[in-house]
Amino acid sequence: MAPISDGFTLLSSQGPSMIVVKETKFAVIQIIYSQDMVKRLKRSYLKFWLLNKNKVGTSELKSSKQRGTFQESLRLTLIIGQMFSLLPVEGVCSKKASYVKFTWTSWKCSYLLLSLLGQIFITIMCIYKVAHSTTSLNNTTPVIFYGTTCMTMILFLQVATKWPKLLQHISRVEELDPTNDQNLTYKCNATCIVVLTLALVEHLLSLIAAITAALVCHEYESSYSGFVNYFYPWVFNFLPYSLWLGVFTQFLHFQSTFIWNFSDLFVICMSYYLTSRLNHVNKKLLNAQGKYLPESFWRTTREDYGRAVQLVRKVDDVISGVVFISFANNLFFICLQLFNTLVDGISGTSECASKAKGKSSLLNGYEAAAYFLFSLIYLIARSIAVSLIASQVNSASTVPAPVLYDVPSPVYCVEVQRFLDQVNGDKVALSGLQFFSVTRGLLLTVAGTIVTYELVMFQFSGPQPDAVPTISTLSYNTTVASIF
Repeated sequence: MAPISDGFTLLSSQGPSMIVVKETKFAVIQIIYSQDMVKRLKRSYLKFWLLNKNKVGTSELKSSKQRGTFQESLRLTLIIGQMFSLLPVEGVCSKKASYVKFTWTSWKCSYLLLSLLGQIFITIMCIYKVAHSTTSLNNTTPVIFYGTTCMTMILFLQVATKWPKLLQHISRVEELDPTNDQNLTYKCNATCIVVLTLALVEHLLSLIAAITAALVCHEYESSYSGFVNYFYPWVFNFLPYSLWLGVFTQFLHFQSTFIWNFSDLFVICMSYYLTSRLNHVNKKLLNAQGKYLPESFWRTTREDYGRAVQLVRKVDDVISGVVFISFANNLFFICLQLFNTLVDGISGTSECASKAKGKSSLLNGYEAAAYFLFSLIYLIARSIAVSLIASQVNSASTVPAPVLYDVPSPVYCVEVQRFLDQVNGDKVALSGLQFFSVTRGLLLTVAGTIVTYELVMFQFSGPQPDAVPTISTLSYNTTVASIF
């Protein structure tokens, strides 16, 4: 007796026929088949089994290729960034890295250069205003804000020139070691939506606060004229008002606040992807912890880890300038807003905002205080999120060390030792132009710097001269700290 397939047993074979026994739950059935019928039965069964197996394998492979890729994960973020002239590359919606190109003659690059000229115009107007007024921290801050916007646009233009080559390298790594991180695209898209939604809420609050104050101080002007004169004094204190200039200035401000916000979002999404690549290797190691595995496994895993580390360095070489400007901007504006809060309180000292209190409005005159409180909390929360998420790249790179220390002595080999030397000898992390590495300890360092700055400034700050009514502390905060 010999089994033919599931449930069938060969009882005997005599010439051209065979006696096959089928065991069922209720009885044993004896069936006589010819040899040709048995061969056809076997071929049909084998064909059906292989067909189903290939279908499952193809589905899994297709799913693996479509999920967790770099282009799929950052597609939404890059499309929104290009709406505001950042990262002017062609083919961000394509699935192949070979379709992504950068050309100086593209309309996206022309859009960026025209936007950069507009930001330079606003920066020059801010410098001109500082030169014709009393020098103070609040008067020079718009220069820093719009100046860093110009620098950020130049840095993203530099990133765009290196983006196609970086994308090709990432594509080769994904082909050698494909991943199937189904949550990566979801995390990037969800973070993009949440950050931009909160930014939009903050921007709307800033507009409501500015319109309410402008209606009090510029009640004899038209609504839009009084709004832009109050909101952008560095332009309309020196240039005559016109509708097209007001719209153009408001668009540039909207663009600059978005760019400030987008730099943080870009760093977060890039950190998500790099952490996912490192965690893909870490999962293999954690599953193998304490097991007796051959030397070939450790060699293959070490090579996968080396490719992930090399990818982190390639990405850092391209985006380190964006990381630097993102952290520098957040540090400066957190210190500034905390200082203004300690000196003037949440409501500030704006004459227009003070007059608006108690009058019939959307928030009964407390629009400026509501905006400033929301803006401060959002800025601190976003800065902490950038620091913690970007530091996960460094944290993920240290996971292999405990696993390698736990390798059993009988299978300890040269490849394990080389793997340990690589993990302990290299510091894998994103950096800000190589001036600092983004680790979990950086957050405490930045917090200590902010506390030190606030104590020194609060101790040595003397009585401030009366500000120009249209350029008060709160007016500045409403203009520069809005995100979007």
